[in-house]
Amino acid sequence: MKIQVLIIPILLAFIFIFSAAKKVKVFDVFVDGVKEGFITVYNIAPYLLTMMFAIDMFKNSGAMELMIKFLRPLLSLIKMPEGVAPMFIVKPLSGSASLGVMADIMKTYGADSIEGRIASVMMGSTETIFYTLTVYLGSCNIKKTRHSVISALIAHIAGALSAVYICRLIF
Repeated sequence: MKIQVLIIPILLAFIFIFSAAKKVKVFDVFVDGVKEGFITVYNIAPYLLTMMFAIDMFKNSGAMELMIKFLRPLLSLIKMPEGVAPMFIVKPLSGSASLGVMADIMKTYGADSIEGRIASVMMGSTETIFYTLTVYLGSCNIKKTRHSVISALIAHIAGALSAVYICRLIF
């Protein structure tokens, strides 16, 4: 029998034995953790819903196409295929939306195309900035982000440029 099959049962047994030795009421502690989880969800839900609504408005309003048209000279300068531009724009906003964009890129250009490869590398090398900051800063009730957004956007641009450069170099 492989060890990975036994890891979870061994871990659970260890938790119960250790908590029994320390006289910790596991169920009560678990329920308290669930209560704290609900409070956290209650605190961040307005931020998440607002972000999801804003992303949906951005996509459905035609602003995405307008932004790609505006970025066309820059995209040609950095040699980013225009088909990857929606991924570059959407990835900082939403992980699930960027998965949908990546699926469209794969369907349109193919997984082995330069667009598909750049989108795949970009998916793994950049972060959903605004979603992540919304969740983390919103749950802590932090209103002033200071340098968080700017540094995260710089990191996103660096990751996207690296994805383009590396894929062009290797493929």
